[in-house]
Amino acid sequence: MNQISSAFTLFTSLLVEAMPFLLIGVLLSSSLIFFLDENKLITKLPKNPFLGAIIGSIFGFFFPVCECGNVPVARRFLLKGLPTSVAVSFLFAAPTINPIVLWSTYVAFRGQPEIVWLRMIFSLTIAITIGCIFSLQSDPRPLLKPRLAKRLTALIEGQKEEKNINIKEYSLLQSGSFILGEKGKPIKMTQSLLDDTDNNSLSLWQKWDLFINNVQYELRELGGILILGSAIAASIQVFVPREIILNLGQGTITSIVAMMILAAVVSICSTVDSFFILSFASTFTTSSLVAFLVFGPMIDIKSIGLMLSIFKPRMILYLTAIAAQLTFIFTLSYSYFY
Repeated sequence: MNQISSAFTLFTSLLVEAMPFLLIGVLLSSSLIFFLDENKLITKLPKNPFLGAIIGSIFGFFFPVCECGNVPVARRFLLKGLPTSVAVSFLFAAPTINPIVLWSTYVAFRGQPEIVWLRMIFSLTIAITIGCIFSLQSDPRPLLKPRLAKRLTALIEGQKEEKNINIKEYSLLQSGSFILGEKGKPIKMTQSLLDDTDNNSLSLWQKWDLFINNVQYELRELGGILILGSAIAASIQVFVPREIILNLGQGTITSIVAMMILAAVVSICSTVDSFFILSFASTFTTSSLVAFLVFGPMIDIKSIGLMLSIFKPRMILYLTAIAAQLTFIFTLSYSYFY
């Protein structure tokens, strides 16, 4: 009973900690409906996959969301027609490359400023690399969940019929704003409606109504997954002795692996993970601490559950493997050269 009580307490703590950031992410993603004209944005984005991945990583600095809030924003980027490299690189960079997380890391490790720089550089490099890799997939729909892929197909075909445009130029959408309507049917809200000046009051009410509907839909879908992921994370923390993981951290290699596993298991929000790992600073190496701070915001139990709302399991496996390998290589190299 004590273990069940502890698991429930941890579950509640994880949920209370993560839910505000998920709400921020949903609000930001829904706000993109009104603040972005994807036709103009797509034409201004560089076609080079490497530059697109850089842009996606930098987006994280302007959308300060953690690993709980980056998923709905990344999904909105995909629905708004941004290149795959932009969405994927944002997905991995946003939890770390944002002012809130960098500031909290600096506050926690005032005596070790190199940890802040290493976390930023490694996270940015990994996000750009993964973004470039998956930019080679010209049509991202085979990587997406069937339901999301059908929505994209319906939107593309709808545009093709309405505007008779050539959809081969871009992989997703062309212009206009799209959200999900009743019974999963997409609603198109064109820029002319957003800029309607003849009936400004009606236009504002329409915007607000569509905004609220989209927030409710994403909170229902992503909130359920977040609850399940938090429950799994709490159960593992209670019923799997942490000493099993910590005892692996005796050597240079095993300490990095142990910290990466710990980061994936505990699933702590990136805004506060620096203070959690600070308690291990006296017993673990700098490279292993950096591995925790880099890998955790990218891949943990909660984020995997949320990413399953966008990508197929095979895609999640690829993302996890690449992120883990790059994190291990970078941190191990630092431990040997410095």
